[in-house]
Amino acid sequence: MAAAFFILVGLQLIAGLYALWSGFQWLQMVRRRMGSHSGFYAPMAAVICPCKGAEPGLEENLLALARFDYPSYEIYFTLATSLDPAIKIIERVKAASSVPVHIVIAGPPQGCGEKVFNLRRAVESLPEGIEVLAFTDSDVRLPHGWLAKLVAPLQDARVGATTTYRWIIPSRTAEGGMASAFASAWNAAIATMQGASADNFCWGGGVAIRRSTFEGARVPEFWAGAVSDDLAMTNALKQFGKAIIFCPECLAPTLHPWTNAGLIEFTNRQILVTRIYSPSRWKMGALAHLSYCGTLIYASIFVLIMLMNGDPWLQLLLLTFGIPLLAAMKGSIRTVAIGELLPECKARLKEWSWVLPTLAPLVPFLFSWNFISSLLSRRMRWRGVSYELVSPNLTRIVSR
Repeated sequence: MAAAFFILVGLQLIAGLYALWSGFQWLQMVRRRMGSHSGFYAPMAAVICPCKGAEPGLEENLLALARFDYPSYEIYFTLATSLDPAIKIIERVKAASSVPVHIVIAGPPQGCGEKVFNLRRAVESLPEGIEVLAFTDSDVRLPHGWLAKLVAPLQDARVGATTTYRWIIPSRTAEGGMASAFASAWNAAIATMQGASADNFCWGGGVAIRRSTFEGARVPEFWAGAVSDDLAMTNALKQFGKAIIFCPECLAPTLHPWTNAGLIEFTNRQILVTRIYSPSRWKMGALAHLSYCGTLIYASIFVLIMLMNGDPWLQLLLLTFGIPLLAAMKGSIRTVAIGELLPECKARLKEWSWVLPTLAPLVPFLFSWNFISSLLSRRMRWRGVSYELVSPNLTRIVSR
C-alpha cells in the first residue's frame, strides 16, 4: 500500500510539474502574440452568427458584431425559425447597424444538429464576393479589433483556419455565483490547451477560414449528420493537411450567467461531443483527470490510515498536498495571462481573481464526472433540443 502511494503521488507530482511548465509556456506564447502585429490582410468577410432565444445580454453581444474595426464585412444571423424570440432583437440590431445585416431562416434541422443546419444554410446563402468566413456565437461579447486580428493570419496560404476560445467571466446569480465560478475554471483548463501546437482545434464561437479552404477541405460534407460544427471542421482540416492557428489575442469574453444545472449540462455536453468527434483527445483527458482524482482519494485514505495507526503521517500529507498546490499555481498563471489578454474586463476579472487558483485543484473532479457521464449515455440536450450522438456523421434528434 505504501509503494502504491509513492508511485501514484510521484507520478502526479511529475504531471503537475509538467503542467506548471506548460502554463509558463502558454503565458510566454500569449505575450509573444500580444507583442506582434497581426498584419493587414483584410479581404471581404462574412461574419456568421447562429442565434436561438433571447438570452441575457443578447442585444449587446450582437451589436458588438456591427462595430468591428474591419474595412469590409457583412453579418449573417441565422435561425431555425422566424418565430424565434431572438428575431426582434436581431431586427433592432439590423436597423442600428451601418454594416449590412442579413437574416437567414434555416428551417427545422434535417439529420444533424440545429446549429450545424443553420450554419450550412447561412453559408449557402453567401454571395460570390465573400472571401473569408468568420463564425462566432451569440453569447460572447467581442471587442472592436477581434475580426481583424482573427482574419489577418489567413494571409499565409499554409494556414487552414484561425481560431480562439471563450473565456467565461463569472457573474453572480440567484445561486450565488459558484456555478459561474466553476464554469470559468473548467473552461480555462480547455482554453489553455490551445497554443502553438499541431493539436489545436477549431472552436465554433471564433473561427476564420478562407472560403476556398472551407470548400477544398469539404467542410460541408463533414457537417453532414453532425452536431458539432467546430470539431467536424477540425477533422476536415486535419484530413486536408491544413494548420489551425490559435489566436489568444482574440479570446471571446463570455458573460453568460450560470446555474448548477446549466453547468452540469454544459460540461457533460462538451465532453460527450469530444468523445464522439475526437476519441484520442477524450482518452487523454479521461486518463489525466481520473488519475488525478483517484490519486488524491487514495492518498487521503492512506494518510488517514497512517494517522489512525499512530504512524508518521505529516510528511505524507505534505507530499500529497503538493498535487493540488501545483494545480493552484497553474491557475494563478492563467489569471495573470487573462488579465493581460482582456484589459477591457479588468474590473470584473479582478473581482473574481480568486477563482482560477482556488478552483483549479477541484475542477478535475467535475471533469471526471463529465467523462464518466459520457460513457453512460450518448444523449445530450442543447438549446432545448435533445440529441443522440451515434457517430460523427449520424445524429438523431430525440425531442424538440
